[in-house]
Amino acid sequence: MRTFYLSLLAITIGLFSFAQEELVQSGPMLGYSGFREVLVWVQTTQPAQVKVGYWKDGEGERFTETVTTSPQTDLIARLIPSDVNYGSTYNYKLYLNDQAITQDYRMQFQTQQLWQYRTQPPNFKIAIGSCTFINESSDDRPEPYGGGYEIFDAIAAQNPDLMIWMGDNTYLRTPDFLTERGIRHRYRHTRSNPEMQQLLATTHNYAVWDDHDYGPNDSDRSYVLKNTTEKVFNEYWGNLNSNAAGNGGVTQHFPWADVEFFMMDDRTHRAPNDQLTEPKDYFGKQQMDWLIDALIGSKATFKIIVNGGQVISDAAVYENYATFPQERQQLLQRLHQERIEGVLFLSGDRHHTEISKLDRDDAYPLIDITCSPLTAGTHDPRDEGNSLQEKGTSFYERNFGILEINGSLGNRILKLSIHDQQGRQVYDYKIEEQELRYKK
Repeated sequence: MRTFYLSLLAITIGLFSFAQEELVQSGPMLGYSGFREVLVWVQTTQPAQVKVGYWKDGEGERFTETVTTSPQTDLIARLIPSDVNYGSTYNYKLYLNDQAITQDYRMQFQTQQLWQYRTQPPNFKIAIGSCTFINESSDDRPEPYGGGYEIFDAIAAQNPDLMIWMGDNTYLRTPDFLTERGIRHRYRHTRSNPEMQQLLATTHNYAVWDDHDYGPNDSDRSYVLKNTTEKVFNEYWGNLNSNAAGNGGVTQHFPWADVEFFMMDDRTHRAPNDQLTEPKDYFGKQQMDWLIDALIGSKATFKIIVNGGQVISDAAVYENYATFPQERQQLLQRLHQERIEGVLFLSGDRHHTEISKLDRDDAYPLIDITCSPLTAGTHDPRDEGNSLQEKGTSFYERNFGILEINGSLGNRILKLSIHDQQGRQVYDYKIEEQELRYKK
């Protein structure tokens, strides 16, 4: 009889655990990593008490504060493991209503390493990608536009330290544009993609937007719900900061080891593409001034500017920065006048991957790594007139990039590898720290 009751108890506990797992809408997702805290994000299907337990190998478990999710916050919990040491790796697990939720992959987060004045900077790995379309047949075009979701497993298999989502991270659609409810529906639907969950849970994620996660296709500063999408974007991502330039939008900045990232907003202040009069804003003066000031003050080895659209390509097509020639020239001029070293661009948007390189007189070349798409549609190879494209770097299938930062201080090397949706390497490209310096 005792065996019977123990078996019944085990079944009951198992069913309760399964019931709690059903409360997970999406996540957990790792957001920013700091020295003294990190962010863990999760969304539930109905109100629940949520907390995270975390521990180092060989140490006891500690817990975050418990957050109760509610419809008023879109059932999102943002949890802060703060009893941590810098330069450490922690195992963690999610608890819903005091029941641990199990996963079939190891969940870990890391805090940033205090290497300054002590050691060489740590080597680390960054995943990059843009343009994530998750199909929903009721709202989509007759022909499915998204696919290849196994790409998220391929990225997770690379074990990156962080992932930078470079815009169009979800695709708002016609039923979504007009209301906050519609915007939230699309963000919730995309974030719930099953193949995405391991990557979200095991890699620290940072994001910037482009038109499709901001508003309608090719949208600009006139989009009437831009403040709403800014709010929803900030709730669904775990970035370290937002509105860095102080005039609205999702401009951000964060460091990782000896590299700093300047995440630009190419939508909130953008003039209409068809505006005929100048000046014609793309980033706008206040954001541009913030960027130049921040770059001047940075001591980073690589100063990586991340933007939803291409910056260096000179093909004035679609929504490239080259279609805003006056402001683009101003940015290039100011970078040169201030003799800012170590600048490198990352961009998305284009539904193909390529590297653009602008050679400059009396200055190092400016390089823009465009990586797209993750799961959105692709197009056939075509010559768009980008005279700055590096030969052999174009790729027209779904793909992602891996950036590996290695070497000793003063001789750091950035190695890019592009991978197809199954994770097979397509090509690699190397940039040495000294290549992005002014000659003495």
